[in-house]
Amino acid sequence: MSAHKNIDRICIIIVAFTLAIAVIFCTGGAFITQPSGHVIGYENRLFDHSKVHTIDIVMNDWDGFVENCESEEYSACNLVIDGEAVKNVGIRGKGNTSLSSVKNMNSSRYSFKIEFDQYENGKTYHGLDKLCLNNIIQDNTYMKDYLAYTLMNDFDVDAPLCSYTYITVNGEDWGLYLAVEAVEESFLERNYGSNFGELYKPDSMSFGGGGPGNGKDFSMSDFMNKEDGENSENEKNNSAPDFGGSMPDFGNGGMPQFDPENMPADFDSEDFDPSKTFGEGGGMPDFGGGKSGFGMGSDDVKLKYTDDNIDSYSNIFDNAKTPVDKADKKRLISSLKALYEQSDIENTLDTDEVLRYFVVHNFLVNGDSYTGQMIHNYYLYEENGQLSMIPWDYNLAFGTFMGGNASSSVNSAIDTPVSGDMSDRPMVSWIFDNEEYIKQYHQLFSEFIGSVDIEKLVSDTAALIDKYVEKDPTKFCTYDEFKKGVEAISKFCELRTESVSGQLNGSIPSTSDGQKSDSSSLVDTNGLNISDMGTMNNKGGPNDEQKGSFGRTEKSEMTEKADRTVSKTKSNTSALSVKTSNEIHSVNNVENFDFNGEPPQGFNGEAPDFSGQPPQDFDGEMPEGFDPNKIPDGFTPENKPETGDENKEIGEEATNNETNISSSDSEQNENTFRPSSESRENERPQMGDFPPMNGNEQSNNATAYIMLGVSALVLLLGLGYALKFKR
Repeated sequence: MSAHKNIDRICIIIVAFTLAIAVIFCTGGAFITQPSGHVIGYENRLFDHSKVHTIDIVMNDWDGFVENCESEEYSACNLVIDGEAVKNVGIRGKGNTSLSSVKNMNSSRYSFKIEFDQYENGKTYHGLDKLCLNNIIQDNTYMKDYLAYTLMNDFDVDAPLCSYTYITVNGEDWGLYLAVEAVEESFLERNYGSNFGELYKPDSMSFGGGGPGNGKDFSMSDFMNKEDGENSENEKNNSAPDFGGSMPDFGNGGMPQFDPENMPADFDSEDFDPSKTFGEGGGMPDFGGGKSGFGMGSDDVKLKYTDDNIDSYSNIFDNAKTPVDKADKKRLISSLKALYEQSDIENTLDTDEVLRYFVVHNFLVNGDSYTGQMIHNYYLYEENGQLSMIPWDYNLAFGTFMGGNASSSVNSAIDTPVSGDMSDRPMVSWIFDNEEYIKQYHQLFSEFIGSVDIEKLVSDTAALIDKYVEKDPTKFCTYDEFKKGVEAISKFCELRTESVSGQLNGSIPSTSDGQKSDSSSLVDTNGLNISDMGTMNNKGGPNDEQKGSFGRTEKSEMTEKADRTVSKTKSNTSALSVKTSNEIHSVNNVENFDFNGEPPQGFNGEAPDFSGQPPQDFDGEMPEGFDPNKIPDGFTPENKPETGDENKEIGEEATNNETNISSSDSEQNENTFRPSSESRENERPQMGDFPPMNGNEQSNNATAYIMLGVSALVLLLGLGYALKFKR
């Protein structure tokens, strides 16, 4: 059969078509707009709520690291997360004023931040790039943050995932922490897809939020006593109200201390709320002359539009968590202007998201927030000019900021979450300036109240963590105080639900002015003591006899054991299951001695039992010439050769060879994500033979290989079809 006269053109068209199909298969994600986030892989692993997870931190010189936590510099460590090993990650102390609070409490129970890609660019834990380990300070209930994030997520608010995790250090108990998904790149991809927008964490006056170092040197009395001449060139954004030269001396640079159980005999506790000492609803009184208006924060952290000058919003742009350029900044300012003018709310805000955020937020009564005194602890997300809020830090929610009055907290008015001039908080005031939005807000509040059994959630959570709290060696409260705190938070949620329900049906006033005029219908809070939950004043802190046990001036029993074990190259890892890409390795108790390939005579495979004491005449020093790296590949305690990779014994050379790394540019790295092209290979510490883990690369690579195979098949079919016509 003769060839078609246009066969060459046909072949070219077919080849071009098949190549186009192949390119689409290989880069499908780039051609498909993702309106929302997607499952990455870590969500149902570390953040599974059905159990308390485990994290073992493996590193040398733990005491030295803890002593240096306030510097917020990264050090290298290995992690074993639920039995899965992750090699060579960064860890640092985390927190704003909580870092200094822990130190002042003579404790070493700091919060930590884990950066999986600190030393190896692109490394993740099943797609998670950064993880926060919260120390649960100021929270005798152990669940204020947990409940807040859980309620937010369950009500379709874009909120961090969290779960409880019991931390050990080199195999020794350290304590029960809350693992929280960091609001950074992985969070953004999970919620908004790969083409996510811009992220900010507005904050002023060094309250924290711009990366390492922010907040740790903050002093409330220094802030309040600041004189006019000390203000910076950004005075418009950062200045405190004019207090006439001074404020009362609260002592120790802190807030006034309130003890509701030791008030004067004629004191009326029903009318006193320490959380409102600086103004009704948590705001500063009007001292006059202040450009910051109502509250301690600056205008930009209140999200108020002032002008079109980029420098007027330094507390937003200096705390950008994604790289932003001038166009991004101008776009955000335009959105703030539209929000201020309420000229195009539907395009300026993700209204459903923001309404849902404030429904849960206002139920939780968090004075340490955007609607409270400090005006911080929130993230601002912007995409294509549309804004939304992301929740953060609720350990002082449930009315516990400054030990609030039980009645005013339980009955906090849902329609005036910011007392005073609502326009001072434009991100929430738009709701109450429009009857239609008020109606939507109330409908969502009714939906929230009716869709969740908070008391059951509290009960189930308490049952889940009870035994871990009881054995927690570093906890900030006693076990009895934890039990008391659980009762208090359960009672608070019960009464808060009753009050909000009454405010929604009109039987209880839903505004502050209405409650002042008629307080007869307010929910009775007799028997509820807010401070039982742990407050800003008592910090949920240790008793005097507890403070020294994990303090900075004396080594704890745990850290002394770590010194004896890690520094002397003895393995603390016991029967860990270390997952690699192709097999499961079992990590057993192995003494890392060099026996030239043979175990000592009479050794039966079991480690000797010294009953907690070293062998007689053992001075803690290893024999001369000892080199753990010379352990032969085939050595096992039973001296049996390996039969397969699945039973390979792994020593603890990772901890022996580990090097603490301090990142001199950690603050810069913390503020924005590193470009993917940036390489840090030269900074990687050597971690021995600890098996490397690559997070979600397995699943991502499998998908890529499938796409590549399909593309190749399509191409081959097209070429075969063309060749057939050619003949």
